[in-house]
Amino acid sequence: MTRALSASAMLLQLRQMPTQGIANRPATNTAIYVQWNVCASAQFCKRQGRVLAAAAGLQQTNVMLVGNGGREHALAWKLSQSELCQQVFVAPGNPGTAAEPKAQNIAVDVSDHAAVIEFCRGNDVGLVMIGPEAPLVAGLADDLSAAGIRTFGPSKAAAQLEGSKKFMKDICKKYNIPTAAYETFSDPAAAKHYIQQQGAPIVVKASGLAAGKGVIVAQTVKEACQAVDDMLIGAVFGDAGSEIVVEEYLEGEEASFFALVDGSSAVALASAQDHKAVGDGDTGPNTGGMGAYSPAPVVTPDIQQQVCVCSCMASCHLLCIAGKGSHKSTHHAAQQGQGLQSQTQGGCEHTAWHL
Repeated sequence: MTRALSASAMLLQLRQMPTQGIANRPATNTAIYVQWNVCASAQFCKRQGRVLAAAAGLQQTNVMLVGNGGREHALAWKLSQSELCQQVFVAPGNPGTAAEPKAQNIAVDVSDHAAVIEFCRGNDVGLVMIGPEAPLVAGLADDLSAAGIRTFGPSKAAAQLEGSKKFMKDICKKYNIPTAAYETFSDPAAAKHYIQQQGAPIVVKASGLAAGKGVIVAQTVKEACQAVDDMLIGAVFGDAGSEIVVEEYLEGEEASFFALVDGSSAVALASAQDHKAVGDGDTGPNTGGMGAYSPAPVVTPDIQQQVCVCSCMASCHLLCIAGKGSHKSTHHAAQQGQGLQSQTQGGCEHTAWHL
């Protein structure tokens, strides 16, 4: 099981440090979606967090953690160890989060943004961390930031990278980021015609959020067409499947890579792989994930370098969507790979890109 990003001190620094470097970038301008179930070196983060906290003279604060899954348990576990964290309120949490020191599950409806803001104001919450995709896609980070509450999580615009597979694929296509060939459909007949032209195996994906279960790796044309009917006609994934992505089948291992990005800088964290298919030998339908390990051996240093440059391109595009930068200049800088810096601190290497 992977453990979450450590040291709330470092997270607080993303908003409070007035000094030079990656640490002073505002977290609310995050321009690429970050999943929270993987971390970089815990020892490095803890040591770095203490240094940053001392430099800024930060005081203890209460933290609100949004979510109820395994990643939130990992975050609560690590936040509870931070010297800067006084109490962790987890909304809604789970039995695991309730068992962590300093952590308390709370019955706040996170879909009610006004209620979340009211709770934060009434309980002296100095930082909100949002774990799951759905609240981010719904704009919770935007509303909290607008209310003056420090929030760690991407904006609604940036969260589209996770909330819409079509959006993410279009970003890849626009900026020549390697991705499987694809087309998007809302009409079942058109989707089936495309599948028949392409043949099998082929992949059918619900474009929206489907709790990690919205991908069908079809081994036959018949199976793929059935997936189309299930999603577009049967609405097995609700609104998430009202638009689908039909994608080229790629043979090989899949891995994830995680980074913190604010639109002009990026800090690489780590790679990971999770166990998706329900059956042994990667057979059966996908689940929401049944454990993970990090780092992923398949992500070599060369692959990591390539992935990180691609991430900068996506970050720049979302920055422009938010109206916070020059599309031409940031895209050019990303293409040229300008400002790539690899640094070693505390025996742990991390990489930062400055555009």
